[in-house]
This record gives sequence, structure tokens and C-alpha cells, in this order.
Amino acid sequence: MHKAMMELVGAFFLVLVIGLCVIAPGAGGMAPVAIGAMLMVMVYAGGPISGGHYNPAVTLAVWLRGKCSADDARAYVIAQLIGAALAAGVVGILKHGSLVVAMSPRPVPALLAETLFTFALAFVVLSVATAKKSAGNSYFGLAIGLTVTASAYAAGGISGGVFNPAVALGVTLMGLIAPGSLWIFLLANLAGGALAARVFRLVNPDEF
Repeated sequence: MHKAMMELVGAFFLVLVIGLCVIAPGAGGMAPVAIGAMLMVMVYAGGPISGGHYNPAVTLAVWLRGKCSADDARAYVIAQLIGAALAAGVVGILKHGSLVVAMSPRPVPALLAETLFTFALAFVVLSVATAKKSAGNSYFGLAIGLTVTASAYAAGGISGGVFNPAVALGVTLMGLIAPGSLWIFLLANLAGGALAARVFRLVNPDEF
């Protein structure tokens, strides 16, 4: 229960910062920095408790890698989605009256961008937070947060830079993404997480 609660808290603050930074008046071009920073600190805060996933795609990758039980994975995903939905509600209160325009990205470029950068995020998580050779390092949170920052700058104009099904739910509830585009993120993000687990296994055979 305590691990799932940590996942809810982390996902809540990640999505809260996304909404407050993206919806005007927001952080403008600095939004990816703030979002990556919040993810970084929450990963450091929750890493020793739940692993600090805050992302169903990451949870899928860690489960496929064998470092998360099926029961924990189910509880984490439910908690992450609840945290994202709660954050969307709070953003609606704090940003009440702000103009929000829903994004409808082109499916093929968005699918490709979201798959690639979700892969990058999940692969980094597996490499710095679950690999034996990197055990005990102090940089895992920084690496994960900077991956999101760089990915958001790179793909934000193509797909919105989501890389997380819980975030996809949250920003859809905020009106930042058209509901008809939600499937793009769910499909691409989960595919990216699954692919990361597969590639991690291929390049780290000694981990299994």
C-alpha cells in the first residue's frame, strides 16, 4: 500500500507541474526543465520506496525486466492514473479561466516520436535504477529527469512530449490533448516501454 501511495504522489506532482507549466500563463520554453526537475526530485524521493516509476510504461518495462511483481505493477498503474486524474482536477482549479487548446498530433509522427522517446526513458530507468553494474549510484534521478527534459524539447512540437500513459490521461482531462488522440499515447508509450525491456535484456545478458 505504501509503495502504491508513493506512486500516486509522484504521478500527481509530475502531472500537476506539467499542467501548471504548459497552460498559460505558464513557464513557456522553460517548461521541460521544470517538468524534468520535478520528475528528478520525485524519483529521488520515491526510489527507495517504490522505485519511483510514476509512469505505466516504466512500470511495464520494470515488470518485464523482472524487477517488479505483477501485483505491484497493477497497484502502481492504478495509483499513477489516479494521481494524474487528481492533478488534472487541481490544475483545473488553479488555472480556471485560462485558454486551453487541445492538440491533435498527426498520428504517424506522434506514434514514432512517442515510441522512441518512451523507449529512451524506460531504457535509462532500467539501466541506472535496476542494473547490477549501476547499483548504489547517486545519479539515477538526474539521469531520468534529464532524459525527460531532453525528450520534451526534442519531441514536444511533434507529439506534445508525453512519454507516459498517466500523463496522457492527465493532459487529456485538462483539455491539452484531444480525446480522440489518446490512443496514440497509450499505444506508443506502452510499446516503447516493452521495447526498452527487450533491448535491455539483449545488451545486458549478464543481468539475467
